[in-house]
Amino acid sequence: MMSEYPLLAQIASPSDLRQLPREALPQLAREMRAFLLETVSKTGGHLSSNLGTVELTIALHYVFETPEDRLVWDVGHQTYAHKILTGRRQAMASLRKLGGISGFPRREESPYDTFGVGHSSTSISAALGMAVAAQRKGEQRHVVAIIGDGAMSAGQAFEALNNAGVIDANLLVILNDNKMSISPPVGALNKYLARLLSGRTFNAARRAGEKVLSLSPTLLEFAKRAEEHVKGMFVPGTLFEEFGFNYIGPIDGHDLDSLIPTLANLRALSGPRFLHVVTKKGQGYKLAEADPVRYHGVTEFDASRGLPDNPAARKSFTQAFGDWLCDMAELDPQLIAITPAMCEGSGMTRFAQRFPDRFYDVGIAEQHAVTFAAGLACEGLKPVVAIYSTFLQRAYDQLIHDVALQNLDVTFAIDRGGIVGADGATHQGAFDLSFLACIPNMVVLAPADEVECRRLLSAAYRHPGPAAVRYPRGASPFSAPPTSTLDPLPIGKGEIRRQGRGIALLAFGPLLAACLEAAHVLDATVANMRAIKPLDVELLGHLAETHEVLVTVEENAVIGGAGAEVERQLGELGRRRPLLRLGLPDRFIEHGEQKEILAQLGLDARHICDRVRSFAARYT
Repeated sequence: MMSEYPLLAQIASPSDLRQLPREALPQLAREMRAFLLETVSKTGGHLSSNLGTVELTIALHYVFETPEDRLVWDVGHQTYAHKILTGRRQAMASLRKLGGISGFPRREESPYDTFGVGHSSTSISAALGMAVAAQRKGEQRHVVAIIGDGAMSAGQAFEALNNAGVIDANLLVILNDNKMSISPPVGALNKYLARLLSGRTFNAARRAGEKVLSLSPTLLEFAKRAEEHVKGMFVPGTLFEEFGFNYIGPIDGHDLDSLIPTLANLRALSGPRFLHVVTKKGQGYKLAEADPVRYHGVTEFDASRGLPDNPAARKSFTQAFGDWLCDMAELDPQLIAITPAMCEGSGMTRFAQRFPDRFYDVGIAEQHAVTFAAGLACEGLKPVVAIYSTFLQRAYDQLIHDVALQNLDVTFAIDRGGIVGADGATHQGAFDLSFLACIPNMVVLAPADEVECRRLLSAAYRHPGPAAVRYPRGASPFSAPPTSTLDPLPIGKGEIRRQGRGIALLAFGPLLAACLEAAHVLDATVANMRAIKPLDVELLGHLAETHEVLVTVEENAVIGGAGAEVERQLGELGRRRPLLRLGLPDRFIEHGEQKEILAQLGLDARHICDRVRSFAARYT
């Protein structure tokens, strides 16, 4: 295959890249883009964002002496080209697969991955820490933070900018602006100004002028204002200049003849610098250029034909939530839907189209999303916050302090609870049952299928305080009949799905299906518990009274999860029984297919059966 990519085949590390003549780099970019499309179409992964950073990645590794110079990438789904250039080209066939390389930068994977990422807006903070460390240790290395793909909408990015300007660290921040949300279209004049303003002559003249004019504070202030005015006529850099950064740009992020000399000039400077680069998501692949959102994260597909129109025949939990949201909004004009930049992923596209005045995408700002919802609830509206489990972690203080403490009526639709698969450790929804159940006033529900999801969402929505419905990625194992019901299920009431003897399996969420399959072999009772908080204590007491062994099964960290709450309640009831708690182990779970990981963790039907039988043998 590499015969199709003759230049790329020569590169085993960035040092090989730096041996290429400048004029060869555009051809290398074409080969890399074609290689990216070929490999990602076979493995799945983040496509459009990575197609947009090919030239920028080449230019960074060409100009900077990586890994001695530190590149700190944000979010992580713009780093496939970086992986290819840093010795992992052949491993791209294993991308996001069990035992393969991660879809995000990982320090354990390569010395070129200077900081592990997956969540957004961390790059400037981490890079600033590295720059200060180098300064304190007397090391003359460069540190570059590459932020983009919406990550500048998060507060942490601006907190870091604010701090960096005061510290006066030797830091370069690159904004990969792939939506052109800040700048007008890039032209020759902007390119010329970027190169001029980043050059040594201009900056030397500015420093000399400041030294002379410092004798007259009035003239110095006038000169600074004049410079800002002239630059402001051409570039939107005033905000970043106010943070203490020397703003350069915007420049075309696909033009290597502009990128490389500008980066080289900036490498020769010191202090806080900010380079604004404009790129296009999906660059070089027409289908992704036309629909970058749809091609942001893809499964395996035929690159010559594009993504199929209907990739999933069965309705997923996410789709069930989206349908419920629209149906409930029809009945209640007080419903307001909020998401932190996950409209499509959370199944809210149809709602946004039908109820645009009641839909708020607040950007990558989870903290703001939760407190914004709290403010709406204070005034009698009915906010529904749709958020991934792994992203709700970023708003934990707001969840406690701004919502639960005030017992406000906010409904949380928590998607991607449990194992998410290929996105790996940064995205597994492993902790939400643990961190939600310990908060006073919170109701925590876990549906087993899509119909139950709708009915528990209705229950949470009608509950007059904070309530969370937690559901997984994908579809349930059950073939749930389609329904438009909005009838709520009673909160804190489970059900017995199979009557057996001796052993009782208490299932929380979609692992109910695996429990039923295991129970058939064990002749065990299976309870669909539905709620972690409030737990169905009456049902629990009945199961403890009529069975010799109890087993809890959850797709959450076993420490502090549903099983821990069952154990606590058994103690309060005075009905202690041998209790086996099955769930996610006390370690971060790596990437792979959902079914593969669950089997590896002993949470599929066969392993549940084996583990329960072994445990029960000690007590029966």
